[in-house]
Amino acid sequence: MPFAIKKAQRINELPPYLFAEIDRRKRAVQARGVDLIDLGVGDPDIPTPAKIVEKLMEAASRPVNHRYPSSAGLLEFRQAVADWYQRRFAVKLDPVTEVVSLIGSKEGIANMALGFVDPGDIVLVASPCYPVYHIGTSFCGGKNYFLPLTMANRFLPDLDAIPAEVARQAKMLWINYPNNPTAAVAEKNFFARVVEFASRHNIIVCHDAAYTEMGFDGYRPMSFLEVDGAREVGIEFHSLSKTFNMTGWRIGMAVGNPDLVAGLAQVKSNVDSGIFQAVQEAAIEALRLGDQIIEPSRKIYQERRDILVSGLHGAGFDCERPRATFYVWVAVPKGLTSAQCTTKLLDEAGIVTTPGNGFGEAGEGYVRFTVCVDKERLKEVTDRIRQVRF
Repeated sequence: MPFAIKKAQRINELPPYLFAEIDRRKRAVQARGVDLIDLGVGDPDIPTPAKIVEKLMEAASRPVNHRYPSSAGLLEFRQAVADWYQRRFAVKLDPVTEVVSLIGSKEGIANMALGFVDPGDIVLVASPCYPVYHIGTSFCGGKNYFLPLTMANRFLPDLDAIPAEVARQAKMLWINYPNNPTAAVAEKNFFARVVEFASRHNIIVCHDAAYTEMGFDGYRPMSFLEVDGAREVGIEFHSLSKTFNMTGWRIGMAVGNPDLVAGLAQVKSNVDSGIFQAVQEAAIEALRLGDQIIEPSRKIYQERRDILVSGLHGAGFDCERPRATFYVWVAVPKGLTSAQCTTKLLDEAGIVTTPGNGFGEAGEGYVRFTVCVDKERLKEVTDRIRQVRF
């Protein structure tokens, strides 16, 4: 008999990873010789600032950095995170007990469930969302309960609509503002309601804050930890990926409640060996420089946002001008599903977008565009869309 390999049930039950499926479709269209404009994946096209690269090169040349790093992260890196949080959000953190380094925030988000979710535990997930929130739950045998984000509620979860029995059993809540994929933002009164809800039901709050530094028109998104009581119930995930155009570097952080940080750090000490110390030294430089190197990217993305949104409006699409993130959440034309709209854009215009339902059922009826190409290509996008019959 041939050797039989059987995958674990948790793998067999996974839906196709959203961006892997997009890549497959892109390759098929490219094989026909189509010039694609890729607005599908949120991967910054702006290079990492030169000062960060220079710091990496210098740090990588020192043999002390060639050995195993600490899985929790260099204390100097964690201190830099604490200093940045103090400057940016006026949030004071203990770098020893309230900060842990991550191999990109995706890793930390996935491992959070390993530390705190047991089989059968209910996890509340605002959806549409970054898929890793609910995949981490599923891998640990937990049960996801999705909170639909709708235009009627400004893409904020309706906590009052959660059944009392579900709230009593829930272990954890995932939120993300500024939001991927909807580009919605949340203000202090919403976060205060989250803290009250979590305190009343003894629920861990996990806030993905990866896009706080991508605010436009002078808007400065806040940290969940700025709200009174947030540190008692929650942990916040942040990343240098989008903030400093460092997606390939794989470095981020989780901060907040010491017991939550310690639990996540304990998982990491058993499953990874930390981040290359030279990358951590470069990240320290990035955090030290802060807005000096963030602001140029912010201006570029704002200009691109204006070009894309104006072009989409001119082509008859319904979308808001986002206050943050590099995403634009666009309602599909009547009579089309999200998948039909993205397929039409790809096949007839060579434009790669992401169907909203790929982020969850509540995303049906929308398509997500990014602004991760230069402005000339974005102008071409709007020209191409006008040629498509919807």
